[in-house]
Amino acid sequence: MNPVRSSRVLVTLLVLGGCATNPVTGAREFVMLSEAQEIAMGREADVEVRRQMGLYEDDALQRYVEEIGLALASRSHRPELPWSFAIVDSPAINAFAIPGGFIYLTRGIMPFLSDEADLAGVLGHEVGHVAARHSQRRQAASQRNTLLGAAGAILSGILLGNSGIGQQIGQAALQGSQLLTLKFSRSQELEADELGIRYLNSAGYDPRAMGTVLQSLALQNALDARVQGRDNASIPEWASTHPDPASRVQSALSKAQATGVSGGITNRDTFLTRIDGLTYGDDPAQGVVEGRQFIHPELRLAFTAPQGFYMVNGTRAVSVNGQSGQAQFSLAPYNGNLESYVASVFGGVSEQQQIRPQSIQRTTVNGLPAAYGTARVNSGNGQVDVTVFAYEFANDRAYHFVAITPAGNASVFNAMFGSMRRIDSQTAANVIPRVIDVVTVRSGDTVNSLASRMAYSDNQVDRFRVLNGLTSNEGVSAGQKVKLVVRGR
Repeated sequence: MNPVRSSRVLVTLLVLGGCATNPVTGAREFVMLSEAQEIAMGREADVEVRRQMGLYEDDALQRYVEEIGLALASRSHRPELPWSFAIVDSPAINAFAIPGGFIYLTRGIMPFLSDEADLAGVLGHEVGHVAARHSQRRQAASQRNTLLGAAGAILSGILLGNSGIGQQIGQAALQGSQLLTLKFSRSQELEADELGIRYLNSAGYDPRAMGTVLQSLALQNALDARVQGRDNASIPEWASTHPDPASRVQSALSKAQATGVSGGITNRDTFLTRIDGLTYGDDPAQGVVEGRQFIHPELRLAFTAPQGFYMVNGTRAVSVNGQSGQAQFSLAPYNGNLESYVASVFGGVSEQQQIRPQSIQRTTVNGLPAAYGTARVNSGNGQVDVTVFAYEFANDRAYHFVAITPAGNASVFNAMFGSMRRIDSQTAANVIPRVIDVVTVRSGDTVNSLASRMAYSDNQVDRFRVLNGLTSNEGVSAGQKVKLVVRGR
């Protein structure tokens, strides 16, 4: 959670429809934007993406990604676009494209790519979406789609139906990390895979990379679901905008085989050298999730999620998700009055109805002045309780939880509300980021011995295998380079 980055990205679409020739299929089709409008919209959105999400601070890595992206774009069906490629500083595992040729990878997706061909596969797929004008073709049924993970919005939808409350809380949980994008259809995803394979092959890369990267991301999603205790392993972060990667693996591999090319450029060592030292997972500057605990060393605070819940750290808020409720932790402008602060947060929960608590109570939590209130609200699936619990950290600074639960179950978050605390300078200093460490396997090293060096207390072997694209029966050999996740120095 970064309290500096503000407001969600809003892209204004100029709806001036007309017919144009699709550059991929050659067919005439109705489009909402001219190419000039598409580029103008992309440039405007690009400024907002960079401002809100920020770029990962590694100039050499940024240039490396851009060079590969431009090489692929020059072989696409729309080489004349002002293509741009960048890594945004987010731990989410994602990649996305904005109309006009603006392509982004998250920092979080980079460790799960095995080599340069994998990187080119992800970039080629996104280039394919832009080249085929998939966004324009989906504008008639446009949907707001989160780029940094859909779990929060989906859980609130399950709990609250289509009420404005669930949508508002689900969206706010990742505020500052959203774009007005279009969720692609399965046929469009398959077409983007096919175009990506075509561009990979044209640039000399191993076309099988499209299938291997899809497989890697599907395995990582399944691991995340298991670690977090989720049953909905079919809802990966990358799949929130790129649905069903697992079922596309065989399709992509078959299409790659159909090219008749059995190999190509991979540049594994070059790629691994580029990502050596990459920040992995949460950046302490935005707070970190450690198991059930969230710690923010710069804001000097921490809290603990309830047993059985998992957290997702966004750029503007932390979402806390479980079967029996959902909450988000964030901040709002504070004038020194906790009661008015709580009332103001309630006022912003729903755009469709006014929500007021029966009363606002004052209390103290671990020495922090606090105030809270609960409102019973009608939603699409029955009644729910909405609770706001706020804490004063300074005369001009307060933070709060907004929680939603089935009616009568608000107490599920009581322990979390009571866990909010300040942390001292030593605790803050002990929050050290995880980074990627590329090592060479030595004689005698095994999967288990290497996995024991991973900076995790659980699932070390599984994490190591997924990170390195190793199957359950695959081992390592001396001289091979592998990735570890270790504490930064």
